[in-house]
Amino acid sequence: MRTRDWDPGPFARIAAAGVAVACADYRLSGEAHFSAPVDDLRAALRWLGLRAAELDLDMERTVVWGESAGGHLASLLALTQHTGPAPVAAVIWYGPADLTTARGPYDPRSSTTPEALLLGGAPAARPDRAREASPLAHAHPGAPAFLLVHGEEDSMVACSHSRDLAARLDELGAPVHLRTVPGADHGWHGLPSATVEDVFEQSLRFTRRHTRRGASDR
Repeated sequence: MRTRDWDPGPFARIAAAGVAVACADYRLSGEAHFSAPVDDLRAALRWLGLRAAELDLDMERTVVWGESAGGHLASLLALTQHTGPAPVAAVIWYGPADLTTARGPYDPRSSTTPEALLLGGAPAARPDRAREASPLAHAHPGAPAFLLVHGEEDSMVACSHSRDLAARLDELGAPVHLRTVPGADHGWHGLPSATVEDVFEQSLRFTRRHTRRGASDR
């Protein structure tokens, strides 16, 4: 990840912009299968909600932000049901959106992909679970605002994931903005530093817009 060596780092930059930051941990595929990671993130949101007054948080203005596998989970968190306040927006960098269909190097018949490890078996052999784990299947008209950013040369998660999720959200009338980045591979490899900075700044502006008091997600 190209922002790893930034000083100050990305979390510090977000906080300096006046946005509270919580970096939630979750169980990985070697520890538990889907839906455990999403359950962990929902539990983290509930924990923050219970301590909102103590931490001076406004949970009605929560934005989820993730990249790659974290982007996949952040998309699911934004698009699925919540017992408490739901996110008002999502920033997703090169996240998988569809585990049911072959895309780029991804083969749903394989039992050795990261997606198969997450599901506990080849996605093609577990179609119901693969669909449940696909953000694309959960797109709905009332979805929160999405900013999807994806490298056009992504060799790990095909850019079509974000293109198709954006098209589906737009078709349903949900607020979405898609930015595809020419020359960018997974993790923004292949990009000049100035372009990585621009992607981050665009994502931060989007986040600030949706965390302002009285902001609308439409």
